[in-house]
Amino acid sequence: MRHLIDPLDFSRAETDRLLSLAEDIIGSPADYTHRCDGRILATLFYEPSTRTRLSFESAMMRLGGKVLGFASAESSSASKGESVADTIRMISGYADIAAMRHFKEGAPYVASRYARIPVINAGDGGHQHPTQTLTDLLTIRRKKGKISGVTIGLCGDLKFGRTVHSLIKSLVRYEDVKFIFISPEELHVPGYIVEEVVKPSGHFYREVRAMEEVMPELDILYMTRVQRERFFNEEDYVRLKDSYILTPEKLSLGKKDLAVMHPLPRVNEIAAEVDEDPRAVYFEQARNGVFVRMALILALLGLESDVLEKGE
Repeated sequence: MRHLIDPLDFSRAETDRLLSLAEDIIGSPADYTHRCDGRILATLFYEPSTRTRLSFESAMMRLGGKVLGFASAESSSASKGESVADTIRMISGYADIAAMRHFKEGAPYVASRYARIPVINAGDGGHQHPTQTLTDLLTIRRKKGKISGVTIGLCGDLKFGRTVHSLIKSLVRYEDVKFIFISPEELHVPGYIVEEVVKPSGHFYREVRAMEEVMPELDILYMTRVQRERFFNEEDYVRLKDSYILTPEKLSLGKKDLAVMHPLPRVNEIAAEVDEDPRAVYFEQARNGVFVRMALILALLGLESDVLEKGE
C-alpha cells in the first residue's frame, strides 16, 4: 500500500506516469466515469479549504465514487480530543482512501503509519502540499510541452511558501531547469533550499529583487502573495508591496508564450486586468488539480497498476 505524504514519495518515473494518466483523463474523461464505482474517499480537513477539498470531492465523483468527511476540526471528534491515529483507524473501516489537511506539520504522516487505507497529504501546516506540486507540474507540462529545459521565475513570498518549496524540490529532478528567485530580501528563498536542494542538483539559479529585470527571460512566472504579516514594520511592506504585483505593463515585457501561474487564492498580487491575457493560466491550473487528483486516486487504489511500481 502506498501513500502520498511528500512530493518525493514518488520517483520521477512514477510522477511522469501519473501526469500522463492525468492527461489521458483530460483527453478521454468518459473512459474513467465508472473506475471508482463502489469506492469511498474520506476528506479529513482539520482546517478550512476551498480548492483542495472541493477538487478532491470533484475528482472522486467524476470517477464514479462517493465522498464522506468533515470540513473543520470543530466538526470532528478532534474537538473532543480524539487523536489523528485513532481517527484514521476508524476511517479505515469506513472508506477506501483518505485525503487529510491538517494545521500541524507531520499529521498526515502520522495518519499513514496507522492507516489501513492509502493516505494523501492535502496540506500540513507550512510543510508540504504534494498534490499542489503535481498540479503545478501538470500545468507546466501542458503549457510548455515539457518540464525539462524551462526557465521559471518564482515571485513573492519565497521564504514561507510551502508550494514554492515543494515545487523546487520536484523540479530539480528534471534536466536543465533554470530558477530565478524574485522576492524582497525579507522573504528570500530559505538558505537550506538553495544549499541542500538547488546547488547539489547543479541547476542554474539567480536571486533578484525586481520582476521587470528578468521578465523577458521567463517561460513560467509562478506568483505568490507578499504577505503584510511577514514584515517587521509597515514601512518596509508599503515600500515593497507594489514591486510584486503583476500588472499588464509588467506582463508586456514577457514572452508571447509565457505562462503565469499561481497556487491561489489570489489577493492583490495579480491585477484583475491580467486575467484576460491568454498567458494567465492560474484558473486552468486550478482545474488541472481535479485531473491530477483523479489520477492519484486511481493509482493509489491500484486501479491503474502500471503507474506506481514496487521497488522504484
